[in-house]
Amino acid sequence: MAETIPIKPIIINQSSKCIKDPQNQVCRGLVSKIEQLQLVAFDQDKFKCQSSLLGLQSEVIKAYFLKKYLNEKESFMIKYVIKNC
Repeated sequence: MAETIPIKPIIINQSSKCIKDPQNQVCRGLVSKIEQLQLVAFDQDKFKCQSSLLGLQSEVIKAYFLKKYLNEKESFMIKYVIKNC
């Protein structure tokens, strides 16, 4: 039985919040949640979705750990996660 990928709207909303405000507590657990979703996408042979999630995860990591150096307030990858997942 194929498991659905529970992405929208929770992960999208949390990712957007994290990128806008990297101090947000949501950011801490978000990387792990996205990693779990990547594994589900892989198991379902949804490689475009998996790649999009990897990009989103990279943006969240960058926003959280490099917050001093970034001025980005919007995610480039959210639209691809919506499209491909």
